[in-house]
Amino acid sequence: MRFRNIFLVLLAIGSILLAGCGAQPGTKDAEKAEGGFRIVTSFYPMYIDAINITRGVDGVTVTNMTKPQTGCLHDYQLTTEDMKTLEKADAFIVNGAGMENFLDKVIKAQKGLTVIDASRGIPLLEEEGEKNPHVWLSISRDIEQVKNIAEQLEEADPAHADAYAANAKAYIEKLTSLQAEMHASLDNVPHKEIVTFHEAFPYFAEEFGLKIIGVIEREPGSEPTPEELEQTIAQVKQLPVKVLFTEPQYSPSAAETIARETGAKIYELDPVVTGEATPAAMDAYLDAMRKNMEVLQQALQ
Repeated sequence: MRFRNIFLVLLAIGSILLAGCGAQPGTKDAEKAEGGFRIVTSFYPMYIDAINITRGVDGVTVTNMTKPQTGCLHDYQLTTEDMKTLEKADAFIVNGAGMENFLDKVIKAQKGLTVIDASRGIPLLEEEGEKNPHVWLSISRDIEQVKNIAEQLEEADPAHADAYAANAKAYIEKLTSLQAEMHASLDNVPHKEIVTFHEAFPYFAEEFGLKIIGVIEREPGSEPTPEELEQTIAQVKQLPVKVLFTEPQYSPSAAETIARETGAKIYELDPVVTGEATPAAMDAYLDAMRKNMEVLQQALQ
């Protein structure tokens, strides 16, 4: 009997040790086993789409990698904090189309990470051989991005596939309604030629029949050269309605110089790239685009 009791104790200890060799609480594998799924987005437009697609899905979390004021990711450099965030992720949603120039580094460092490309298969605009990555500023293309994200999430996390599909459908209905509202407002504005701050708005312009005749800063955050300023001033002087459009993420100083030389009025268009990554951001894209619609309607009369 004594030896039998010793054997049972040893057997219990062995079972505990074997259990300890498995996934530990807090690891990614353990969270997956419990139904958890961690999504990281590259920047704000992707975050907005992601929280709409994952709305109310139990065990799914969405974290935006970059800070609220980051803006477009043209020259963004990954930080140690970013890499730690991605280490914990099951899926990384990116805009694609060349926006995230750090993506190869992420793929190399995080070999098991599922990368979801929101721009997969979407026709891209090009200028001087360079593809324009600001896809989300066309509502038509943003709808395609929502579909892309949902479909790839369904593959990566099939346990929640039905919920992702239903949420995507509901959000696309909102986007489609917004699209119709904006066409009704902008299709018949009397003036169509505009000067924008940087090359964020060609997709928007294409969708709503606007013509971008000049860009204030080709590289956002870098002042235009004197020659570029003179060229833009000459273009603005030819406009029947002299208006310039700045962006809230960047200094308007160059636009103010042009306005002084031409008498142009300055308005603000938001490319929807900055904002607080909270559940309250669910309608941030809809709200910002409606505001852009109102600004354009006022400026182009």
